[in-house]
Amino acid sequence: MNSEKSFNEPRLALNRIYTRGGDSGKTSLVGGQRVGKDTLRIDCYGTVDELNSFVGMARLSAEENPATSRLGLILHRVQHELFNLGSILATKPEDVHPKQPRVTAIEVTQLETEIDEMNEGLPSLRSFVLPGGCRLNAELHACRTICRRAERIAVALAHDEEVPEEAIQYLNRLSDALFVWSRWVCQALQVPETLWEPNRAASGELQEK
Repeated sequence: MNSEKSFNEPRLALNRIYTRGGDSGKTSLVGGQRVGKDTLRIDCYGTVDELNSFVGMARLSAEENPATSRLGLILHRVQHELFNLGSILATKPEDVHPKQPRVTAIEVTQLETEIDEMNEGLPSLRSFVLPGGCRLNAELHACRTICRRAERIAVALAHDEEVPEEAIQYLNRLSDALFVWSRWVCQALQVPETLWEPNRAASGELQEK
């Protein structure tokens, strides 16, 4: 990687885990500002952190089978990108360092490329799909819904504070990618997707009897 374009490596030592500093319901941003833990900015990067945890679970599932190992590599990269995204969301615009980790147009374009490549061989949908074709499919759908929530919070935050447009673009593309990947793993593992059948509801089955 070109050192002139790369991000700064982290310099930290996590020797003490608890500080009691958050007992009052506040936490610190990267710039040192103390803000409430219930603010939109904290909610936003906290949800990105939650998403990263679920992506980690999906990554482990993908790595278990050679047929989906390619996706495991992609998800590993996405975890690093999500941490970079969290870094920039935890920083007020005026405190952002030029070489601070972040997501860029490059990450957005890479997701678009992977969406197109992995969607190309999938069958056309004639119905909405439900999570649960296989365990990995369900895990990816969980990631997708958390990603959509992170995107909604980022959009809400952008109404009041400056948010890099690439941050919202990345979350939008990632949620689309997670949907495509959820379908792709069913094909790779040769398991059927779960299609939405409205009349499988209790009221619909009752009318058929």
